[in-house]
Amino acid sequence: MTADRRRTPPLLLAVVSALAALLTGCATAVGDGPGPARPDSLARPDSPASSVQLVPPADEASTGLSTPEGTLLVADFGADTVTFVDPQRGAIGSVRVGTAPYAVALGADGRAWVSTAEGVAEVDTRSRSLLRTIAHRTATGPAETGEYRGGGMGLALSPDGSRLYVGVNIPGKNGVLEVIDTASGQVTGVAPVGRRPFDVDVSADGREVYATGHDSFDVTVVAADGLGTRRIEVAPYGTKGGLGSWLKPHYAAVRPSDGKLLLPFEGERLAVVDPATGQVSVEPMTANTHQHGVTVAPDGRLLVVGSGPITGDDAGPSLTVRQPDGRERVYPLGLPHENVALSRDGRTAYVTGGFTRDGGWDGITLVDLDSGATHRLEIGHRPLGVAVL
Repeated sequence: MTADRRRTPPLLLAVVSALAALLTGCATAVGDGPGPARPDSLARPDSPASSVQLVPPADEASTGLSTPEGTLLVADFGADTVTFVDPQRGAIGSVRVGTAPYAVALGADGRAWVSTAEGVAEVDTRSRSLLRTIAHRTATGPAETGEYRGGGMGLALSPDGSRLYVGVNIPGKNGVLEVIDTASGQVTGVAPVGRRPFDVDVSADGREVYATGHDSFDVTVVAADGLGTRRIEVAPYGTKGGLGSWLKPHYAAVRPSDGKLLLPFEGERLAVVDPATGQVSVEPMTANTHQHGVTVAPDGRLLVVGSGPITGDDAGPSLTVRQPDGRERVYPLGLPHENVALSRDGRTAYVTGGFTRDGGWDGITLVDLDSGATHRLEIGHRPLGVAVL
């Protein structure tokens, strides 16, 4: 080595030394970047979302991208992207998927499906890339944004992952349920459903699909084989007011214990729908606020998002956690929210701030279900649908 250095010209040695120092400095700068957000800090909802979108570490930006388990995938209803979110660090990447993405469904194979105004986007969550876009078979008008835009809304996968069911909104008309073969990416069937299908759910055995028609006060039961349909009216307050009524169904969850559908209304009433008989019973709720998104835990806990008041007597935005025996705990949220997902360990709720109507904000709220502590992350743009990888 000593002999080699003696044969190296002095000028070249100086250049090599300078480059080595520069590279060392760059490596130090990457290692000293921003750390995780403090859990006791609250992001300001009026701040630009870009203020907390962190640059991915070098290993995530290189070939062989890694998306850790527990990462959130959020649909940016106010943009054309989905955002990958580390609950501790914030946004770690995004993928363009189409206009006004609404809902997200995850397969066991690392693929995610996202409903948009233009069709359904298929995303590889490992490489964080768009694989393809599947156009709607049904004409829904131009790809637009906003609460009443046409195109895909609720969606759900069959238990075996072979079929994707998408509720398609046709502005001014009843909607349809489109069936997509996930292997070929082809729309293989269409069934009529209610107006503005906010949510789509599938029975545990995969034999039935349930489309919640927001503007038609109903759930349409669709047979997976044959696509025959049955309509069940779900209107615990009645249908007075029609399209102008606030007292309509939004999202549903399938109860693990018996397969019945749970649809919350106004933090006052829980409609329990038996899809086999069409019977609807009503149980009391306690949040007293306009309610939207729901999810159900494997142990039967029901999580319900309260988006805020619609009359002077209503309470503010909240998250309700309802036990199978009907006991409820209500967590105040402070700002309007739309949908919710639950961490894999069942201890943290992730509540999106997008809200389908005006008044939402660009971020999510993390709720510790043991302590009730909340933490806000500003991410994405009007985030709506959310799922946990």
